[in-house]
Amino acid sequence: MALIDSYKEELALLTAFIAEEEKTQRTEKAASEMAELFRRGNKILICGNGGSNCDAIHFAEEFTGKFRKERRALPVLAISDSSHITCVGNDYGFDEIFSRGVEAYGAPGDMLIGISTSGNSQNILNAVAAAQKIEMRTLTLLGKDGGKLKGRCDYEWIIPGATSDRIQEIHMMILHILIEGVERRLFPENY
Repeated sequence: MALIDSYKEELALLTAFIAEEEKTQRTEKAASEMAELFRRGNKILICGNGGSNCDAIHFAEEFTGKFRKERRALPVLAISDSSHITCVGNDYGFDEIFSRGVEAYGAPGDMLIGISTSGNSQNILNAVAAAQKIEMRTLTLLGKDGGKLKGRCDYEWIIPGATSDRIQEIHMMILHILIEGVERRLFPENY
């Protein structure tokens, strides 16, 4: 297999994603809800494992820093602090690292975003349950068949890729487009 085939594989996944109008409409709806929660003074928490943790951090910094143009910072927190993760992992187990973060930082009306390429990450499942318990909105980015997380959240996108890298590439695109959607609603002068 030549490397060009990897580009073609990603293009096929993206083409299939875009062809499902319901998925792109869901993006509009989620971006609108995110903008509204920021208007109300709420925040977004986001979590993932491995490369998805890096995507979570990337998403958060695009809001607390800037995405395309200057604007005020928006409250998004990646549950990724190494002190928190190692403390909770040691005291409660790895499955609780994100749910404890939700308990610490989440509030009714906030949103939790969970990223899992398998859809079966127990720590993401526990975080979603903790968020729902305190009446947070929930959004997941999943892969393959959606795993155990399929159908559990207010918003979800399932990317049926065969490998985590291809799935994560579409996940990052969705995250960037959600950020753009929020900015277009809150800071239309920047567009």
